[in-house]
Amino acid sequence: MTRTTRHRPTLRGPGLPGPGPHRLLVLVALTLLLGGCNPFYVARAGVAQARILASREPLHEVILDPATDSRTAGKLTLVLEAREFAISELGFENAGRAYTSLARLPSDTLALVLSAAYRDRLAFRTWWFPITGHVPYRAYFSESGAVAARDRLEAEGFDTYLRPTAAFSTLGWFADPLYSTLLRLDEVGLVETVLHELAHNHLFLPGQGRFNESWATFAGNAGAIAFFCGRPGGGPDTTWCLRARDRWADAIDISTYLDELESSIRSIYAREDLDAPGKIALRDEVYGAALARFRSEVQPALRATTYAYLAAEPLNNATLLARTLYFHRLGDFQAMLDAEGGDLRRIMARLRDEAPGRGDPFELLPGGATAGRADGGSR
Repeated sequence: MTRTTRHRPTLRGPGLPGPGPHRLLVLVALTLLLGGCNPFYVARAGVAQARILASREPLHEVILDPATDSRTAGKLTLVLEAREFAISELGFENAGRAYTSLARLPSDTLALVLSAAYRDRLAFRTWWFPITGHVPYRAYFSESGAVAARDRLEAEGFDTYLRPTAAFSTLGWFADPLYSTLLRLDEVGLVETVLHELAHNHLFLPGQGRFNESWATFAGNAGAIAFFCGRPGGGPDTTWCLRARDRWADAIDISTYLDELESSIRSIYAREDLDAPGKIALRDEVYGAALARFRSEVQPALRATTYAYLAAEPLNNATLLARTLYFHRLGDFQAMLDAEGGDLRRIMARLRDEAPGRGDPFELLPGGATAGRADGGSR
């Protein structure tokens, strides 16, 4: 077995991870109401969420407050404009009152997110919650609790990945606020995040974690391009429009890199001439080479982002699967959009209407269903 490098997350630090995996979708407060899992965990999560909701301030009041600096006021105004754009132009009618308030958090990190995967196959260890079904991550609101849970899973023989998150969605059950942690993002990243989270209110499929997050990544990025490149005062030659396009191009490149790596790892686990230790040893070689290639080839070619978190620690099954949650087949989402003549609203409606009830919603994309689905795994 391989040894997982331990990473101690920092609750206060110079910054947050890149634009993809720092986002979390988890129904902690609703779980408190419905039960169905560890009551101690649910109670702590519910209390933390209740405190966040109780701290909300209306965005328009914060914008007009003389104590609010002009850059922050401008970002908050963009949030309200992006929210209206999501409703009127993208058809996100379930936005409710989400992102009409601000919640100030005492830390740079809203929560810590733990993922785990089996070492002898490419599959998540999942957790079950009401409404969301099986999900491939679990949130912790204390560093000690997150580290202890990670250590227990490693002792059981799992690969693990522990990282901070700056946002999550309650799928429209509560009026999600804008978390102060997100104000560290630039204007384009902020709008991407708001649209990403509102996309979860528009379409969420229980037990389909990778589709939920990858589709929301597409919605956030493609929506940000439409927002910045078509809004009054914007346009195709503006800095924000060009940056939004470059960020989406970077995300597609990262998707290609991660999907190719996943295919290579799956081919190793499919080999019948290797026993489990042999497969694990070979996959570690592939992971090491892939990380070196990312640092030397992929990362230097990126246009608007560095995706530094992808180079920050060794790869294992948990880190790979946690990252592909947000970056699976993004190029196919773009191809679907191109096939519809760039009609983003039509794509949003089609996915909402046709994806539910399918065993693999990725089959709606060009190229059909995904081989070797990674959403599953046993508890």
